[in-house]
Formats: sequence, structure tokens, C-alpha cells
Amino acid sequence: MKLQHAQAVALMVLCAALWSIAGVVTRQLEEARSFEVTFWRSLFTVLSLLVILPLWQGRGVFSRLPWRSGYFWLSGLCWCVMFTAFMVALTLTAVANVLITLSIGPLVTALFTWLVLRHRLPARTWVAIVLAGIGIAWMYGHQLTVGDPNFLLGSLVALCVPVAGATQWTLVQKSHAEGLDLDLVPSVLLGAAISCVLTLPLAWPLQAGTHDVGWLALLGLFQLAIPCALSVVCARVLKAPEVSLLALLEVVFGIALAWLGANETPQPSVLTGGAMVLGALVINEWLGWRKQNV
Repeated sequence: MKLQHAQAVALMVLCAALWSIAGVVTRQLEEARSFEVTFWRSLFTVLSLLVILPLWQGRGVFSRLPWRSGYFWLSGLCWCVMFTAFMVALTLTAVANVLITLSIGPLVTALFTWLVLRHRLPARTWVAIVLAGIGIAWMYGHQLTVGDPNFLLGSLVALCVPVAGATQWTLVQKSHAEGLDLDLVPSVLLGAAISCVLTLPLAWPLQAGTHDVGWLALLGLFQLAIPCALSVVCARVLKAPEVSLLALLEVVFGIALAWLGANETPQPSVLTGGAMVLGALVINEWLGWRKQNV
């Protein structure tokens, strides 16, 4: 699948919308908790991709997997960390807290591409990193004074997601920069499979009923399998920081859905800190776009 830039942008917006349903769906669960939620979602992601990948790339897709490539295994490990940490964090703290923590992804990605790919970061990006850091500190500091026992743990678990995501997008860019024609879409399947294996012992004995399993099957197909595979395709066309920035729409969509669909009203400090983070990112990208089009 070869995309034009505008098509890749539109697909990433769709991916963000699909990713954003995780919070509101998780709040509909009755019995499944923590690692069991992750296990079922990852399992249905595996089953979905076992059907989707052959239909999309042909029956020989599995025989072409780059088993000997370090990029393939590292990419799969990144997806595993993202799948596992995200759902565990949602069971520990509020949806808005998790999503705002995820929102630092573009800045972490920019730092990683600076360190690994030697991409030069303009002054505006460094300013955005500082402002976003202040916003996160404001949110975290206020939540800690409120005395939420799970806030810090949930936020630290959620922090694993943007770090793994930044590593993932940097790997995609680095492999292409080295002239390697690797198909990293199946690494989503690898990541989900690793997540299943790691979380099953922690989730046992399984307690989810048919109600919960149905919701988690929906997440596995529509919130993971489809958008994650499409996002890897988009990353071949878009620059790594651009991918992360568009993925930020998940924060806006996700908080709104949790607010409207699960009555989970975000704390004022979360909205203030989140606005500072998102504002810094938007201004950074707008200045970059303006400079390119002057």
C-alpha cells in the first residue's frame, strides 16, 4: 500500500479515533481487571491479524517475516510494551491522566530522532519540550497533593507507552534510512503475541464473562489490529514526529469519549496541564509549517 501525504494524514486521524475508544470501553467492563484486560485484548488482536494480514498481503505473508532482523524483534517488543502498559495504566488511574501522559509522545520521538538519527532539533522544539514538561509537572504535582494512591503508579506505567512509541517510530525511520525494505506491519502481530504470553500467567485464573470478552474482542480488532497496522504504513510516508503529533488526537478524542460515555470528568489540573502540553505541541508544529511555507 503506497500512500500520498494527504492520504497518510487522513489515515492517521482515523487511527487516532479508533485508538481513543479504549478508555470508554474499559469503563464498561464488569469483571475483567488489569492483566486480564490486556491478555484478552492482545489475544483478539492476534486472532484479527491472523486473518487481516493474509487478506491484505497475501497468503505468503508469514513465510516472508524477517525473523533474522533485529528491527523486527525490537519493533514487536515496542508494540508489546505499548499494548500491555496502556491497558494496565487505564485500570489504575483516570483515562485523562493516562492520555495526557501519552501526549508527550511527539517530544520523546523528537528527542529519540535527535539522539539516534541525528535529526537537528530547532529552538522551538526545545521550548516546546520545556513547556510540556512544566504542564506534566503541574498535573502530576496537583494529583499527588490530592492523595490518589494509584495516580503515580498508573502514570509511570502509562509513561512506558510514549517511550516505546517513540522507539517504534524511530526504528521505522532508521530502517528506511539504511535502505532496508522491511515490512514491519507484522511486528504488530508479534507484539500482541508476546503480550499474550507475558500476561496470561499474571491474569490467571481468568474471570471475564461473555459481556467483558465481547467488549475486549471489539478492542482487539478495531482499537488495535486495524489502526496499528495502518499506522505502520503511514509511518513510511510521514516523518516520525509528524506521526506522533497526529496520534495526539487520541488524547482529545479519548478524554471527550470518557467524559461523555463514562461520566469520567477530568480534574481541572489535568485539563490545565494537558492544555499546556497540547498547546506547546501545536505551536511547535505550526511554527514549523509556517517556516516551510514562507
